[in-house]
Amino acid sequence: MDKVKVGLLGSTGLVGQVFVKLLDKHPWFSLEVLSASPGNAGRKYGDAVHWIMDTPLSRETSEKKLVPAEPEYFKDVDIVFSALPSSVAGEVEARFARSGLVVVSNARPFRLDPDVPLLIPEINWDHIRLAERQSGTRGYEGRIIKNPNCSTAILSLSLKPLLDIFGLKRVTVTTLQALSGAGYRGGVPSLDILDNVLPYIKGEEEKLESEPLKILGRMSGSRVEPAGFKVNATATRVPTLHGHLESVTVETAEKPTGEEELVEAWKDYRWPGEIKRLPTAPSDPVIVRAEDDRPQPRLDRDSGKGMSVVVGRVKIKEPGVARYLVLGHNLVRGAAGNAVLIGELYAKYYGLL
Repeated sequence: MDKVKVGLLGSTGLVGQVFVKLLDKHPWFSLEVLSASPGNAGRKYGDAVHWIMDTPLSRETSEKKLVPAEPEYFKDVDIVFSALPSSVAGEVEARFARSGLVVVSNARPFRLDPDVPLLIPEINWDHIRLAERQSGTRGYEGRIIKNPNCSTAILSLSLKPLLDIFGLKRVTVTTLQALSGAGYRGGVPSLDILDNVLPYIKGEEEKLESEPLKILGRMSGSRVEPAGFKVNATATRVPTLHGHLESVTVETAEKPTGEEELVEAWKDYRWPGEIKRLPTAPSDPVIVRAEDDRPQPRLDRDSGKGMSVVVGRVKIKEPGVARYLVLGHNLVRGAAGNAVLIGELYAKYYGLL
């Protein structure tokens, strides 16, 4: 099988490195082009990057020359993944899409636009068709497809079975977000986070309160009808390395008879079979742990190679109100891993293989 040629914008940052790790030996994708900041253009990737992944950087990728973030250098690739910071992503990604390139992006700009898919493939793979509107609405020859916020991805996977089986009226979530969610260089200073919890993360609560409604909405013609429940969010930063833990309270439309019925909803939920056959998809997107002290970031964040979320501490507080914890790897399911899965979905759906 001929591999699909892909490129990567923003390759030297923390999320960019996770992309490189996932794409380096990918069975479907060949990583052809890497870009970084203008100051690094022309340098070898291995010389420009401060590699902090837990697996060695391959010699082949290390020797690749970094190019500027301009469409002309990516003209021979089929999919461009973007790990650009949100401050520059909107302008750059729009330029790539206008030139005819397909961009799968981890950055915030355009996520809530009505013609831009915001995807978690196990939940709303059919929303990918929204991007076909962009030729008319934006004049793009290419397309932009978006990855959700990291905490949104973790929360939404846990909500989908409950929404479909019981219906949801209200969701309250408090996140305990890992340091890597703030990036590597320019992240949280050690003197701010050691022996501390930061009770505010700029922009996170707004994303958590809006993005799940689009992801969990339904296609109605050529648009998404948002889900009808409300989300109230509090976002905090805690001194863990990877893995966002979220405390969730849900008010359901139909009242489950007990915790066992909620657990069965997660365990018995049937995710689309065509998604499970994609290389990066986990066999179980949601894993339920019965122990009183799970999930824990250090023990559970790598479940399903970082693509599964782990639910635990399931309790019914009163009829129709339940509480649970959910944990996910913020850099894999919450960032690069979900984006690679979207790329696989796009390649399969549009016949690139």
